Amino acid sequence: MKAYMKVSLAALAIGAGVWIGAVYNDTAKGAGTIQPGTADDPVVTKSYVDQQIQKALGGSAGTGSGTSTGSNGSAGTGSTGGTSTDSGLPPLVSGATDAVEIVTVKPGQQLLGKSGAEFIVRSGKAVIVSEGTNGVADLTDGVDLTNGQEAPTNHLLSFPRDGRGITVLDGNKYSLTVMVRGGYTLK
Repeated sequence: MKAYMKVSLAALAIGAGVWIGAVYNDTAKGAGTIQPGTADDPVVTKSYVDQQIQKALGGSAGTGSGTSTGSNGSAGTGSTGGTSTDSGLPPLVSGATDAVEIVTVKPGQQLLGKSGAEFIVRSGKAVIVSEGTNGVADLTDGVDLTNGQEAPTNHLLSFPRDGRGITVLDGNKYSLTVMVRGGYTLK
């Protein structure tokens, strides 16, 4: 077969494909024409969806917020209770929560995290408190901070086991402001 025949057959095949695509594009005409918020595509709230899920699961829809206000007292669990039985779901592990508490640590105090707790030092100079050679995971830099090392501000710190925490740097007279997610104890 000669070269000009190959080129003309290729052009014919492309032209036929374009024509067939133009004729049979009716299947995609309705896509994207429905406006959100109309009867065809209603906008719903999260609470409505949660309520419908609860109905489908056979439970009643609870209205409790489950948030923790926290305190800067001597101990905090970071727990929102998590023992609601009306949802049909298992309770949260004690000390597990998505709520973030703001805790002030004064010089001489230690903020010890429960297993799985997360801290972010927002202001002040903090050092890591840990027993043994293992320490606290700095998830922002991807390093392990051991006992006595300075905890950088605005870094997410993960506490894999109980008894590890932070304290104010020796000689520093200013308090720490720490965002805490999970269980903790302030000594």
